[in-house]
Amino acid sequence: MNWNSGGVPLDLIRPKLLVIGYGRHGKDTVSDILCKEMDLNYQSSSEFCAGHVMFPTLSKKYGYKTVEECYNDRHNHRQEWYEMISSYCGSDLARLGREIFEKFDIYCGLRNKREWSSMKNENVYDYAIWVDRSDYLPPEDETSNSMKPWMADFWIDNNGTLADLEFNVRTLIKNRLV
Repeated sequence: MNWNSGGVPLDLIRPKLLVIGYGRHGKDTVSDILCKEMDLNYQSSSEFCAGHVMFPTLSKKYGYKTVEECYNDRHNHRQEWYEMISSYCGSDLARLGREIFEKFDIYCGLRNKREWSSMKNENVYDYAIWVDRSDYLPPEDETSNSMKPWMADFWIDNNGTLADLEFNVRTLIKNRLV
């Protein structure tokens, strides 16, 4: 059996991780690597919300036939998704986070700073990880993502190759998460 530095068996550690960053900066890829390396699970918040929040309304508006079709078109309506998810949470700003963490170890893709603040205050997650690919992609407009790098506990550089990213995630796991 493997143990962490605090004497806890590694197979008992299932941290709740929040993976954040701007659109298309590699959050899902980092989440995939974390799942593989730590035996965790996740579903992107966009995929989760497509079925739970977006499809019932947007299928009528845009004529989507399936949840998958709605999900695949999300990049064309980022601000609308942001606003609808904010409305879904209403005054219970940690609602979506709690719902995702009831089923998954990783919440990938939080985009609202007010929801982040509420989740942090309620200890809904253990660590937030920022994924950065700013050497290649610009920051996202605040109308669809109000998160900032300083909100994370850890920062992952995704400006190199996939092998570099995998190394960076494994280093974070080894030195900070277990």
